[in-house]
Amino acid sequence: MHNVEIGRRLEEVADLLEAQRANPFRVQAYRRAAESVRRVPKPLAEVWHEQGDQGLRAVSGVGERLGTALRTLITTGRLPMLDRLRGQTDPVKLLESVPGIGHVMAERLHDELGIDSLEDLEAAAHDNRLSDLAGIGKKKLAGIVDSLAMRLGRVRREGHTLHTDEPSVEELLDVDREYREKANADQLPKITPRRFNPGGEAWLPVLHTHRGERNYTVLYSNTARAHEFGRIRDWVVLYYDGGQDERQVTVITSQRGNLSGKRIVRGRESECEQHYRTYTTTPDGCDEINSPRSVPS
Repeated sequence: MHNVEIGRRLEEVADLLEAQRANPFRVQAYRRAAESVRRVPKPLAEVWHEQGDQGLRAVSGVGERLGTALRTLITTGRLPMLDRLRGQTDPVKLLESVPGIGHVMAERLHDELGIDSLEDLEAAAHDNRLSDLAGIGKKKLAGIVDSLAMRLGRVRREGHTLHTDEPSVEELLDVDREYREKANADQLPKITPRRFNPGGEAWLPVLHTHRGERNYTVLYSNTARAHEFGRIRDWVVLYYDGGQDERQVTVITSQRGNLSGKRIVRGRESECEQHYRTYTTTPDGCDEINSPRSVPS
């Protein structure tokens, strides 16, 4: 991908963020990056292959988060964030973009294991769920892991992925609350998703918000599984920048156990349980810290 095309896509991200009422500073960051990339005389792909992420950021003058976007464009020709802003997110096509995973396998990963993102795929590769799936042997699994390490820019130590700057469940649940309140009050711009939308209706609310320096893009889950289980307006997907990569989590209403009826972050149920021991949700939707006597046993 030529520098001019990379710049054009970054400019489109800025235009869409602006139209969707994102933070103006975030909009300007993408505009500046687009202009900077166009002025680099050497193809960014060559810079990255020769000097890695650090060299890529140095010649383009961008920070770590935008550097990740540049690397993604160079290595894949796509930018998942741009697809989301356009309403073109397709988890199956995203999984297909990983070497060793064809269309049939991508559909199985999505339908049988509920994998919607590269982060989900990476987790499944490390917790043996992929090993249990017919058609993925040790050699193919190793190739998938290596490809994901490059795509996601993971820093690895002794074979483990390091995640930094992890937001608390309190923060994630607060972003979820903001999105659902504004979506229910019809206060958010809407995009026209390509999938499961034969009428071409602009119905999917999008929220751009931030907590400190962390930016969030939030959408209802417009996936096959969300439609299958009738949870389109219950499952909320939060995309956020997390150090060297963009991360995502899904917040749902729990249907079981002590957390039944409460909003929880998938994969962080124990933290959510502790959160609800510590906080009580007041009628106005705010969290109020419990006194020691009011904490459930």
